[in-house]
Amino acid sequence: MFINTKDYLLNFMKGQNLPAEGVQLPEAVIDPDLIQVVMISEAPPHDSNDYFYSRAENADSMKTTLPLFQNAGVSVKGIDDILQLGIYITTAVKTPKSGYDVDPEKLREHLPVLEHEIEMLPNVKVIMLMGDVAKKAFNMIAKNRTRKNAIPSGSTYKIRNDEFYYGKVRVFPSYIMTGGNILIEKSKCAMISDDIRRMMEYLK
Repeated sequence: MFINTKDYLLNFMKGQNLPAEGVQLPEAVIDPDLIQVVMISEAPPHDSNDYFYSRAENADSMKTTLPLFQNAGVSVKGIDDILQLGIYITTAVKTPKSGYDVDPEKLREHLPVLEHEIEMLPNVKVIMLMGDVAKKAFNMIAKNRTRKNAIPSGSTYKIRNDEFYYGKVRVFPSYIMTGGNILIEKSKCAMISDDIRRMMEYLK
């Protein structure tokens, strides 16, 4: 059964009495059963035309995301190609940041939406945590469910090659894949692409 992800999540937010003003949600028609990977980024951009699911040309989020996939040996040209691989991208927080850091209150407010997103995809095998905000959000979900964090504290570069599981789901801690400076940081880009490559190999 196909679902419209944006409508599905907006209906959930309405049922939870969560404010929907200013939110940016993945907008795609998907078969939930075919999604095997959830990539959780930090927060959506201020301009919705730069979001992962925007149909605008040269959306900023895709300017950085696509090269990271391509450098991992994954041939993709847009969000539709990524979805067809069974990879669903979302954000931990559903509204843009008001400053440099994500508002902790917004993180808590939107946590049920993120949890609901993950639950709507019954065959997920991998969750990729793209940055510290994603790691924090997912650890909050895991701790509510299992009383322990899915990912230990510590610098990502020190733990990213270790194996972590949330039940049967493999969890990869990685780095933020959006932002104006990401492609300049060559070592970080290489690590993200390596994480994507290892994720794809894990699915085989």
